[in-house]
Amino acid sequence: MSEANEVQGPSLYERIGGEAAVNAAVDVFYGKVLEDYRINRFFERTDMAKQAEHLKTFMTVAFGGPNNYTGRSLRDGHARLVKMGLNDSHYDAVMEHLGATMQELNVPADLIAEAAALVESVRGEVLGK
Repeated sequence: MSEANEVQGPSLYERIGGEAAVNAAVDVFYGKVLEDYRINRFFERTDMAKQAEHLKTFMTVAFGGPNNYTGRSLRDGHARLVKMGLNDSHYDAVMEHLGATMQELNVPADLIAEAAALVESVRGEVLGK
């Protein structure tokens, strides 16, 4: 059987626990982000309920779940924040909170690494590079 015909295993979305896990992670994650003086200013004018729903939908797609994302591109969605000074140090803080959130929720280290690699892969788009 060729590689193209091989059946793929469960997606990261399925392996971390699906919708319930993504929802829990986003809620814990934004709690950490909003308490962090390094990055919370970027959310001062943000409807956090709407923002959380956007991130839940985006993470679902990024982690291989159902694609119901209709939001703006990462570049467009973060352009205002880039104008406010969003840079690599802020992205690093977000990555730190994502990892800590997943650890707190007892996600296995290999899945945390896989999720971090996916988030890292879009750094340039988010930062407008």
